[in-house]
Amino acid sequence: MKNNRQTNNASLMADACLLAFLGLIAITAIFFGATPSNLLLNTLYLGISVALVMTTYFFSLTTGLTLNLVFMFIQGLVMVYLNLVQHHTVKLALVFWLVMPLLLSLSFYGMTTMQRRLQQQNQQLTTDMVERGAFDAQTNLRTTVSYIEDANVYLETHTRFKIPVTTIIIRVRYYSELERMMGDEQMDALIRLVSDTIVQSTRDNDIGYILDTVTPTWGTLMFTDAAGARIAAQRIRDNFTKAANSAKTLEMMELSLVIGVAEFDDNTMHNPYDMMNAGIKETEYDV
Repeated sequence: MKNNRQTNNASLMADACLLAFLGLIAITAIFFGATPSNLLLNTLYLGISVALVMTTYFFSLTTGLTLNLVFMFIQGLVMVYLNLVQHHTVKLALVFWLVMPLLLSLSFYGMTTMQRRLQQQNQQLTTDMVERGAFDAQTNLRTTVSYIEDANVYLETHTRFKIPVTTIIIRVRYYSELERMMGDEQMDALIRLVSDTIVQSTRDNDIGYILDTVTPTWGTLMFTDAAGARIAAQRIRDNFTKAANSAKTLEMMELSLVIGVAEFDDNTMHNPYDMMNAGIKETEYDV
């Protein structure tokens, strides 16, 4: 309920800021048409306004407001000079552009900020839905919730029959860099390729999971010790390399996996999360 309220508020604010920005653009267009004698001056100030809006967007609200205030101060000095020293009447264009850049910057920043917040909330919602669901729609693998539930069963068997339980955690090496280089179609193909490779490279009683979709992380549970799991991990790595080299959409990319293996240790681990986190930690040492 709270998340829905926050999403609705962000959506309402984004719409309000968008309407305000469009309204200010319309007023500016009308002002251009109403003051044709000041076309050069208006064009100059419009360019400065666009620069201030972009500065506010790309840097920060503080930077944008600071530059807007400096611009207003300079305009104020010019107006005072024209009025008191030159004894000229201050032009309407100068008064208009005294406040319009600030209003444009604030409305544009508010609109884009609310839209980014909405995107983050939608991404978080998608992640929550995946984590709470039994299966991931993209990979057809079981999710984190299922991993924890199944791991509890594995660990109960481990406790009763002293059968070793090991998890394999798998990630794509340099994923963040690849994400910036590859298109959506290639990324989808990469995710499916890793998922299919895991399923095809493990035994029927070894279950594959997608544990994280933001930084794609896969896992498996196995009734074996760490040495046996490393053999399976190497098989996954080799099969992925072969599949990636033969995939037409990915053939130009240097792709490899980072894999961590963690065997459940009764002395240092107390629940499935400990084993999963240990496996994730082990991926950091796979160089």
